[in-house]
Amino acid sequence: VSILAPLFKMLEALFDLCVPLVMARLINIGIGTRDTAYTVRQCIILIVLGVLGLIVSITAQFFSAKAAVGAASDLRRELFAHILSLDYTETDTLGTGTLITRLTGDVQQVQNGLNMALRLLLRSPFIVFGAAAFAFRVDVRSGVFVSASIPILAVVVFAVMKVTTPRYMDVQKKLDRLTTLVRENLSGVRVVRAFHMEKKETDDFCGDNAEYLSAQTKVGRLSALLNPMTFVIVNLFLAAILYTGAVNVGVGRLQQGDVIALVNYMSQILIELVKLANLIVLLTKGVASAKRLEEVMSVRSGMTFGDALPDMTAQTAVEFRDVTLRYRGAGEASLSDISFTAEAGETIGVIGGTGSGKSSLVHLIPRFYDATSGSVLLFGQDVHALSRGFLRGRIAIVPQNVQLFSGTVLSNLTYGVPVEPSEAALWQALETAQAADFVRALPSGLQSPVEQGGCNFSGGQRQRLTIARALLTEPDILILDDCASALDLATDAALRKAVRRLSVTTFIVSQRVNSLRLADRILVLDDGRLVGCGTHDALLKTCDVYRDICESQRGETEATA
Repeated sequence: VSILAPLFKMLEALFDLCVPLVMARLINIGIGTRDTAYTVRQCIILIVLGVLGLIVSITAQFFSAKAAVGAASDLRRELFAHILSLDYTETDTLGTGTLITRLTGDVQQVQNGLNMALRLLLRSPFIVFGAAAFAFRVDVRSGVFVSASIPILAVVVFAVMKVTTPRYMDVQKKLDRLTTLVRENLSGVRVVRAFHMEKKETDDFCGDNAEYLSAQTKVGRLSALLNPMTFVIVNLFLAAILYTGAVNVGVGRLQQGDVIALVNYMSQILIELVKLANLIVLLTKGVASAKRLEEVMSVRSGMTFGDALPDMTAQTAVEFRDVTLRYRGAGEASLSDISFTAEAGETIGVIGGTGSGKSSLVHLIPRFYDATSGSVLLFGQDVHALSRGFLRGRIAIVPQNVQLFSGTVLSNLTYGVPVEPSEAALWQALETAQAADFVRALPSGLQSPVEQGGCNFSGGQRQRLTIARALLTEPDILILDDCASALDLATDAALRKAVRRLSVTTFIVSQRVNSLRLADRILVLDDGRLVGCGTHDALLKTCDVYRDICESQRGETEATA
């Protein structure tokens, strides 16, 4: 398809180049000798050339559009798959805003540039040089004028292109910033309203938008120079052709039809160079966007996975050996010298103050991040030796920020489940997650719609549905990362009791002491360090940090008791 488009465009260009020669014969012979029959024949030839040109033009544009859209679709698919293959460290470094912009706007710029390139990149130069060659055929001296305009125009076009290419990359970077700001405000709109910061965020947006507008305007002005400069140059040469043509007609060296043909060829060069100038602008944008896409595609995940399978009969399910984690670009370690073991089937609680490293710790288990030093072992095997399939398939995690996808309750529950679960299994998972009652109360039950992000459900309902989704994968290790914060105390207690009956190695991250007091062991974190490990009663006697947390929640604890 990508070959047929320029071939048909070349055929169209050939028809266009023949038109001035037919016009010259029509004027010189048909009109000059008043030969009506010859004039009619030449007019019919012009009509045929026009119809054929229209047909091949439509065909070429169809193929070019199909090729460009297909290439953009493949590029977008490959880019999306590549982004999903990156680990958390790479996506955190790149930033969500810029990834969205590159996946949408930059791919669209590449598509537009490719579409126009297939249509004009060969056609325009072919007509420009073809018109010069045909002009020599009509008159050598006039052909010199036509040919002399080409290198001058080429210098102007490529000079503007060289100046504008880096500026278009800067424009796209400013668009990244604008996209990030909009995304943050839309996702945090409740926070913005709660603190009455609408005016500040509006001012910040207007400031970034003004910078983007200024950068876009500056590069637009430079690009806009192409058209007037090419018009001036071509028209000066056109005036020279008309002057010399008039002199040559007067002395009998040329006929009037020849002058008309030369003017037509010069006009074709003008039109095609204007098209080429606009093509250069699109190609400049496309090249800048392609470089930005290449930057993302060149990023490779630092994680490599083995193909080892763990010994599922091992008594120890999870073991941390002197684990330290420092995020890329961070000044201090988020976790330092963490060591503990979790036996198969145990429930491990993780508690600590804000920023103590609770989520960082559990994210190391499914290997969302790699430990900076130390080792993480699952069922006796180092996580580096385990396959991606095991880590992602046998470990279920419900993150702090729960996420539902647009669709139905059923489609969300079965998301990531390798085998279609039975209806009994679905309701069993919902019962365990304490979600069965409200799902039954929905008008369409499991087929009830879920809006984008689950916005038609409350926070507690979203949390319970995501817990049920995790349970349906039948994991060997279940991680609940503070995902019951929106639940009332009674529902939270019922959830924990139901999860304990599953005999699954469970990690529960929570700020509530009541959510963890019945855990087999509780890990107490403080500023990235493990300062306590034991049962609730033991920690009350031995761990000051845990005792302080309990004291701060005494009213809630006594109420529950």
